[in-house]
Amino acid sequence: MPPSQVTLGILAGGRATRLGGADKAWLERDGIAQVLRWQRRFAVETAAVIVSANQRLERYPQAELHAVADRVHGDIGPIAGLDALLAACTTPWLLTLPVDLVGVNDCLLPTLDSGRDRHGAFAIDDDGPQPLVALWNVAAAITATAAQIEAGATAVHALQAKLGMPGVRFAGVRFGNLNTPEDLRAAGIRHD
Repeated sequence: MPPSQVTLGILAGGRATRLGGADKAWLERDGIAQVLRWQRRFAVETAAVIVSANQRLERYPQAELHAVADRVHGDIGPIAGLDALLAACTTPWLLTLPVDLVGVNDCLLPTLDSGRDRHGAFAIDDDGPQPLVALWNVAAAITATAAQIEAGATAVHALQAKLGMPGVRFAGVRFGNLNTPEDLRAAGIRHD
């Protein structure tokens, strides 16, 4: 897929309750904030980067990032961030990643692209389905996401099932997440 066809959407709008509300986007690993790590990693594979964020929005323009807040309020989880990213996306495809991933393999986007159907695809790593690591057809997903939110069906995997999106297996790969203080310590991140 040519870079001009895809936008990277970083999901960074969660509450991080297990980390005392820490803003995971700006947690630094090896001196690089998580959000900047993903921006740099996909710079040559995507046309643009959008961040779904609900706190410290003033930091993003300083890092030359476009941040969008949830358009739908209430405790509905990551589908609210997906909705905001889809609404702001100007390319036909959106690659989503949670900001708290530990790592991805070098061929993430090409592998999702090769395994997608007309609506996209999501990743399955050695830990199981990773519905937020996904490639979305924006035109199809924007309508389906709004309908799911309206119906109160806010699980992202349910949205993907409704769209018939296939899972793409990444054998021998673990993306990992930075959800707990133990996860941060294992990744070498200091959190006070």
